[in-house]
Amino acid sequence: MKVETIEAVKAYGFSVRTTNQDEVDPTKAKIGQLWQGFFDQAFPKLTPDSKVYGVYTNYESDFTGEFDVIACANALTDQDLNNLIETKIEAGKYLTFSAEGELPQAVIDLWGEVWAYFSAADCPHVRTYTTDFELYKGETEVEISIAIQ
Repeated sequence: MKVETIEAVKAYGFSVRTTNQDEVDPTKAKIGQLWQGFFDQAFPKLTPDSKVYGVYTNYESDFTGEFDVIACANALTDQDLNNLIETKIEAGKYLTFSAEGELPQAVIDLWGEVWAYFSAADCPHVRTYTTDFELYKGETEVEISIAIQ
């Protein structure tokens, strides 16, 4: 993991509001359907230089409260899609974790590492719960960047 200062990024995609508690219940989970919709509608409109993100923002409180998830990309050939929204990855200081492996399991496992790291009594970093994001760097590589103080 590494601490990085990241510049703001605009991205375009689709959003759901959920909780971590709902996401472990298959009858309430929304993130899987969100990504399916993104791949059906937006994926064909990616440019060769597009970067695909999963943005977590508008936190009600912390990881126990509601938050928005936006499946998005920084560039699309056509932004005329139903329910497409614009979001922004906020500029700031982030702690970035990375993993390689089969998706989505590598992402799920990496989030487990993130939660374990920030739950540790001796964790030197404090989450701000402003904007966190996944950056998909290929078919088997992902980074998760967590906003920190």
